[in-house]
Amino acid sequence: MPCIKTIDSIKIYIYARDHSPPHFHVLVAEHEELIIISNLSTYSGSIPTRHRKKVIEWASKNPDFLLREWNKLNVRL
Repeated sequence: MPCIKTIDSIKIYIYARDHSPPHFHVLVAEHEELIIISNLSTYSGSIPTRHRKKVIEWASKNPDFLLREWNKLNVRL
């Protein structure tokens, strides 16, 4: 599970062979949130609001990158 981005102390991961819908994991301290790539809504979990704002700002500017990384790590045969 490569860390694809670090924003301050916030780590963003995409796991290989993960479940749909395409999403990324955000970890900060003891918090974790899964965010759907297509609409940036929460799939599960939560992180503090101030951290979530930074993640959503970055993700909204990089949807192609996120989807490309998802597709690389989650090849469906």
